[in-house]
Amino acid sequence: MKTNQNAELTVKPALFDRIFKPNIVTLPNGHTVEKPVSRTPFIAVLVIAIVFISARMTGFDFKTLIDRGYQLGYILSRIFHPDWSYFRGFWVEADHANTIKLFNALLDTIKMSIMGSMIGATLALPIAVLSSTNINRNKVVVWALRIVLMIIRTLPTLIIAKFASLIFGLGTYAGTVAIIVFTFGIVAKMMYESIETIDMGAFEATESFGANKFQSFWSACMPQILPTYLSYCLYSLEMNIRAAAILGYVGAGGLGILINEVIGWRDYESLGAILLALFVVVFIIENTSEYLRKKLS
Repeated sequence: MKTNQNAELTVKPALFDRIFKPNIVTLPNGHTVEKPVSRTPFIAVLVIAIVFISARMTGFDFKTLIDRGYQLGYILSRIFHPDWSYFRGFWVEADHANTIKLFNALLDTIKMSIMGSMIGATLALPIAVLSSTNINRNKVVVWALRIVLMIIRTLPTLIIAKFASLIFGLGTYAGTVAIIVFTFGIVAKMMYESIETIDMGAFEATESFGANKFQSFWSACMPQILPTYLSYCLYSLEMNIRAAAILGYVGAGGLGILINEVIGWRDYESLGAILLALFVVVFIIENTSEYLRKKLS
């Protein structure tokens, strides 16, 4: 059966071009070309319409935003003039109380983040292995674990911390449990996706010599995924430092309790000092983590 290889291919024009016909432009040499109509005005009108409809449906009032917008500048002006007594306590005896309060809350936040990240990432590794289709051939187990991980990832950290505080009581223990669950869900998800991309040749060769799955995985696959795993652990630690700072809003301890307290008293100068301390800690941890991740890669 012969086919006409010289047949011209016709490309169906886009919906926009079918509605808004391109302009025909005649060139000086007599040839004509099509000049498409600009999509910018259409997109702009569409975006404005979507914003307007969304505002009406949600009850968002732009007038209130304009009328009360000056409050944002007022609050920011106070935040950017922090209460330095939180830092003078290191050398001025009279300011010890604020410094100790800030230091203890910041230390609790760091401890929750490190402990929760370590335990959550450790628990995530075996689950990630069992959730990988190239390691675990049991489809029922694989999809059951993936559904559990999906459910865990859909729960916000604040909701997990709220439940943990109801079960274990107020304090850093509940915050640590919340971070463990959050880290477990994130690291397990990213790890099983990474495991499914590794070279399985060494794993299959090790199995053919009589090694069991655990021995084959440990000797053939673990060296391939270890740098990625450690990188994910450091990345989760970065996220958890920021998340732990707000867990105090639901009674999970740490810096969030102090932030909630000063906001309740409208003490924005103290809030500025607390946020400055948090910024310094996050900056140090993120840069250290980024340096280590570059070395691992």
